[in-house]
Amino acid sequence: MTISNNKLLIGASGGGSDPINMEDVFSTFLYEGNGGTQTINNGIDIDGEGGLVWIKNRDATDSNVLTDTVRGATKILHSDTGDGEATDDDTITAFNSTGFAIGDDVKVNTNNESYCAWTFRKNPKFFDIVTYTGNGTAGRTVAHNLGSVPGCIMVKGLGGDSWHVYHRGNNNGTNPEDYYLRLNDTSVNQSNNPVWNDTAPTDSVFSLGEDGGINGDNATYVAYLFAHNNNDGEFGPSGDQDIIKCDKYSGGAASKVDINCGFEPSWVMIKGSNEASDWVILDNMRGVASISSGSQYLEANTNKAEAVATFIHFTPTGFQTQANNNETNAYGGQYTYIAIRRPDMATITDATEVFHVLEQAANVTEGTNITTGFPVDFQLLNRLAGQALNTKVFSRLQGVSSTDTASARYMSTSRSTQEASGPHTRDWDNTGFDIPDGTNEINASIYSWKRAKGFCDVVAYTGTGSNQTLNHSLGVVPEMMWFKRRNDVSNWVVYHKDGTVAQALYLDDPSKQLSNQTANLQSVPTTTQFVVGTSNEVNNANGSGIYIVYLFATLAGISKVGSVTHSGSSTDVDCGFSAGAKFVLLKRTDAAGDWFVWDSVRGIIAGNDPYLLLNSTAAEVTNTDLIDPLASGFQISGDFTDGDYIFYAIA
Repeated sequence: MTISNNKLLIGASGGGSDPINMEDVFSTFLYEGNGGTQTINNGIDIDGEGGLVWIKNRDATDSNVLTDTVRGATKILHSDTGDGEATDDDTITAFNSTGFAIGDDVKVNTNNESYCAWTFRKNPKFFDIVTYTGNGTAGRTVAHNLGSVPGCIMVKGLGGDSWHVYHRGNNNGTNPEDYYLRLNDTSVNQSNNPVWNDTAPTDSVFSLGEDGGINGDNATYVAYLFAHNNNDGEFGPSGDQDIIKCDKYSGGAASKVDINCGFEPSWVMIKGSNEASDWVILDNMRGVASISSGSQYLEANTNKAEAVATFIHFTPTGFQTQANNNETNAYGGQYTYIAIRRPDMATITDATEVFHVLEQAANVTEGTNITTGFPVDFQLLNRLAGQALNTKVFSRLQGVSSTDTASARYMSTSRSTQEASGPHTRDWDNTGFDIPDGTNEINASIYSWKRAKGFCDVVAYTGTGSNQTLNHSLGVVPEMMWFKRRNDVSNWVVYHKDGTVAQALYLDDPSKQLSNQTANLQSVPTTTQFVVGTSNEVNNANGSGIYIVYLFATLAGISKVGSVTHSGSSTDVDCGFSAGAKFVLLKRTDAAGDWFVWDSVRGIIAGNDPYLLLNSTAAEVTNTDLIDPLASGFQISGDFTDGDYIFYAIA
């Protein structure tokens, strides 16, 4: 089986003058083993640019496998042992311009077992690989091409020895060059040997002592160097964004600690420097669920299978610790971390890159893998003709399984009830999702969104009971926002740009028109923040209220959030599209009115157009002609009630 993923390139390589996107240099890729051979296409030019592939079996006690382009394919190391380099022709067998190939070794490709592959591409101010031969003399320096002072350096003797790790956060950031950690065990930072010759690395070299673990005479070594961007990153469309942080924080035990990275991470590795603790690895593809939900984690220093714990959750500006534990949040604990940005930099040029419609009745059965072509972040599911069901809302931040399990957290747009879980969608990976067996979801309509700049975003947060300023990653001013409290009965509050911050609609209550309801927002949202008030629907319970908000915006040629007055025989709604709307959401605002949903897969045609209602459990209605196709958007037909409407359309 070949697994593919599309890559948007802005700038061709790290050696050129064009800026590089996050998507070009790092990937977390999930795949299922087939017991044979596979080509993993993650969109990373690992062959031409060089880099490291790190693979871990999620289902079994297999060692972490690390292979890089400098040492060559089939040359493996294990982060969880002190073993030397080995040659295995059945692990990573080749690198290519869009990923890598694997053989049938059980550590990387056992049939029906799940795997995670992290790819780090060489690029200035992100990642570099150096091999060298030791000389046994203190003061030896090794040149590198990171282009900045390393934030973390991992060194491994190819003949065998513990991994030695420099991190700028060691010893709470005071003289970190006097200390080291070991990647393959739980020990605290060590200072008994001058591993780094008590000399801080520079933007061109790092220094070595005479310790045989990093500088034995005639011994060979590999070093992986991770950058630390501190408002000096050179990434993204403008070439001025940070994508990696190597930093520290202090644990808070029962108190949650907010760590500001300046971006939302997609991957984090955490190690206690004064706590005997594991090297915990979390990423957004396997699932770092938001508040109160467990997250899937692996450990660099063990061969253990994936487990679930409440360690951290990601925020729009970094991450927040959760439970009291040695691994991430002990009282008095000093922690080092590496955080890598969520891939949110690519310019969207086609709606198929961020939105997908499935009509399951057409040709899909239970147990089928659905290919969307992108990682799903947010999903609506409703049954069609002859079936009545609440429209369910799922999102990656709520907690949707990335493995073959039958549980996903969801809420219903037609109900004010709190979050529940059930077997409706699963296996959210890099290219789509699965419909579990035995869920009776046949004959369903499923809409899938990817979070993307200017298109949509999802933010999870905890209520404070007082006005609260929250960050988002939409990159533009949100034009429509759906708020829902997850752990209590609460209405779905909708803000729309063509109302005011003191006006609200409710997804679950069609009787409400766009008029003064509860002052949920305290000011007009900005390109980076929004401010919520103290209502139960958006920000109550002083730390015990758990919330999620979905943010939508107009992206030229891709999506349109707007309003329209309909009167007479028909009304053209110009969304700036070229081939019509694939998805239309329409709600009357000057009087009571349902939340109508149409899509082009079920039919937006000159005749009858099947529709669903977000606020109702009613089955699909098929015998009405309420909207018609229009190349620039859609047309409201004369059969629709005259009035004022808000809409959200996707091309």
